[in-house]
Amino acid sequence: MSGSGADGTNAGKRPNGQLSSWFLRSGWSKGELARQVNRRARQMGAHHISTDTSRVRRWLDGEQPREPIPRILSELFSERFGSVVAVEDLGLRAVHRSPSVSGVDLPWAGDQTVTLLSEFSRSDLMLARRGFLGSSLSIAAGSALVEPMQRWLVPVPGSEAGEPSVPPRRGSRLSQPELELLEATTVMFRQWDAQCGGGLRRKAVVGQLHEVTDLLQEPQPSATRRRLFRTAAELAELAGWMSYDVGLQPTAQKYFVLALHASKEAGDKPLGSYILSSMSRQMIHLGRPDDALELVHLAQYGSRDCATARTQAMLYAMEARAYANMGQPSKCRRAVRMAEDTFTDVGLDGEPEPDWIRFFSEAELHGENSHSYRDLAYVAGRSPTYASLAEPVMERAVELFGRDHEHQRSYALNLVGMATVHLLKREPEQATEFAGRALTVARRVRSERVNTRLRKTVDTAAREFGDVADVAQFTDRLTAQLPETAEAV
Repeated sequence: MSGSGADGTNAGKRPNGQLSSWFLRSGWSKGELARQVNRRARQMGAHHISTDTSRVRRWLDGEQPREPIPRILSELFSERFGSVVAVEDLGLRAVHRSPSVSGVDLPWAGDQTVTLLSEFSRSDLMLARRGFLGSSLSIAAGSALVEPMQRWLVPVPGSEAGEPSVPPRRGSRLSQPELELLEATTVMFRQWDAQCGGGLRRKAVVGQLHEVTDLLQEPQPSATRRRLFRTAAELAELAGWMSYDVGLQPTAQKYFVLALHASKEAGDKPLGSYILSSMSRQMIHLGRPDDALELVHLAQYGSRDCATARTQAMLYAMEARAYANMGQPSKCRRAVRMAEDTFTDVGLDGEPEPDWIRFFSEAELHGENSHSYRDLAYVAGRSPTYASLAEPVMERAVELFGRDHEHQRSYALNLVGMATVHLLKREPEQATEFAGRALTVARRVRSERVNTRLRKTVDTAAREFGDVADVAQFTDRLTAQLPETAEAV
């Protein structure tokens, strides 16, 4: 609809300087932006949206578009710049949204957590068009994200530590073998994700999560209910991780938040710290390292007396990534050393570890730490010193992941990482070699995160070394073999 007032209001309008600024920096034309808005609207089922260049010009002139267009613009500009661009940053008005379908400041109560998990997973399954759940989702950042998450540490009134916030219930339709099968299925889903990427089984995980919320709405004994909450937390985190992997950032954050709530109901602080680390990784990806650091520190504080050495080492590695992206080399290197030192204690206590942390192997440790050095190199103006620090550590990660057929996505990401390190060292032929190996793996792994990083790395190589024959040939190969078509499943 493009008639006057059809998707916006004109009352007292003045030119929208904020939107104009983002628009100019994007490099898009009005026609390109209109086409992207229409495409995104169709993906989320808003088929009534039909934007054109004249409508974009009216927005720049101060017209306030109606939902879902502000949300769509926020998503498009966030993806364009790799950081959160809120509706308000665009000079647009956000509508009030019910916390049942959006936002992160949710009630910390068991029954409400179950209801929200059920509603959100059902909506995701029903709409399942690249994960855009209507016009209700946006990324939270800054205090709007961190402050609600801090309530993870607050004991539930009237309950003992580690106990669910709802009273025990008598009777159960769930047998012990059935409960164990649910937990084993969650492990299987996690293995599939590591091998195949988030795009292959995302809907299956969301469906399983929805089934678990159905069980949580039935009468269950306290011990069973706690295990079901733990399973729900693991599935919600995995649904969030898969959504993040295929580029559905608002959907991913919502699942992470709900997973943290479920882990609190399960009384599982180490699992909660792991969920917070996933949220931290997403914030680094979105260009919010300050938020990432706050989330990691919250995870460390909340699990300091109960997390295994492997979990603590993982949290130190994530702390290093945050410091690297903040441009704080001394704190980054200290966190890297803490991660390495703590990892030497893995397994010494003989205690079994939960499946969700087993991914953090020696290969993963080297991969994270090398990426911290690589990130420092970029923040420090493409410093060859930090690139040289990254290279041997990342070489070791690539070597170890090359022997590991289970974690193929991590293997691909570290191959891309090696390509970026060689670009930083101005070695385009070596960069192209590693990019080629990454492409081979990427074609087997349905991960938009891998694809995007590979494309960005090759784009950088083409800009800086376009006259190098290997680079030009590989750019053509990438375009042919990895077209930009990724659908969330």
